[in-house]
Amino acid sequence: MNEHPGPDLPDRGEAAEHELTPPPSGQASVGAALESFRGTAVADLSRLPSDVAEALERMRVDFEQFDLEYRSALSEVETRLEVLRDEYLHLHDHNPIEHIVTRVKSAQSILRKAARRGLPFDLEVLRREITDIAGARVVLSFTEDVYRVFELFTSQPDIHLLQVKDYIDEPKPSGYRSLHVIVAVPVHFSTGTQEVTVEVQFRTIAMDFWASLEHKIHYKFDGDVPAEIAAELNEAATAAAAMDARMEHLHRQVRAHSAPE
Repeated sequence: MNEHPGPDLPDRGEAAEHELTPPPSGQASVGAALESFRGTAVADLSRLPSDVAEALERMRVDFEQFDLEYRSALSEVETRLEVLRDEYLHLHDHNPIEHIVTRVKSAQSILRKAARRGLPFDLEVLRREITDIAGARVVLSFTEDVYRVFELFTSQPDIHLLQVKDYIDEPKPSGYRSLHVIVAVPVHFSTGTQEVTVEVQFRTIAMDFWASLEHKIHYKFDGDVPAEIAAELNEAATAAAAMDARMEHLHRQVRAHSAPE
C-alpha cells in the first residue's frame, strides 16, 4: 500500500513509453536496466544498435498490453461503483459517492518502484508484487457511506478481497485516515478472463482534503516536514475527523425528521 496515497493517483499523464529502457543481460534488477540507456527516446530507434532497438520495441508492446489490463480493470471498478451510486440514489434518495478518481501508474513509475524494491524485470513478478499499479480513490459524503459502499462493492461474488487496511479505525501517526483495499477484478478479454489487482481507497471529503494538503506539504519539504508543521497537520486531522462525526450526526437528524410518521 502507498504510504502517501494522495500523490500516487494522478500520474497517468506521464509519457512513460518514451523512457522505457531494455534490461541488460543476466539477472539484473530493473534499477540496472534504467541506468543502461537513460534518456534514450524509444521513438528514436534508428540511433540504437539493432538488438537494443528490438528489445525496446518488445518492451513497448508488452507494456501496452500490461497497461491495457490495468486500465480495463479500472473501467470495471468504476462502472460497478457508478452502478452502486445510481442504485443507492434511487432506493435511498441519497448519493453517497461524491466523486471517483482513477489512475494507472506509468511504466516509468512502475520501474522506479520495482528498482527501489530490487525486483527483477519480469511483468509477472511486477503483477504479483506491486499491487497498486491500478488505483481508484472513492470520495464519499460520510464515514458510514465509506463502510457501506465498501461492503456493497467487495461483497459482489466475482470481486475477490485480498487485503484491507483501515486507517479510519486506526489512523497513521501523521493523522492520515482512509480505508484501503486490494481487490482482484475479473476482466474479460477475447483470449479469456483475467483477474487484475486494483487498489481502492475509500475516504470522506474531509479526509480527502486533509490528504491532499498533507501531500502538498510533504512535497514542499521533500518529505522532511518540520515538527511544528507536522504537529499542526495532526491537529487538523483530528479536527477533520470531528467535523466528519458532526456532519454525520446532522445527516442522521435530517433523515429522522424526514422519515414518515
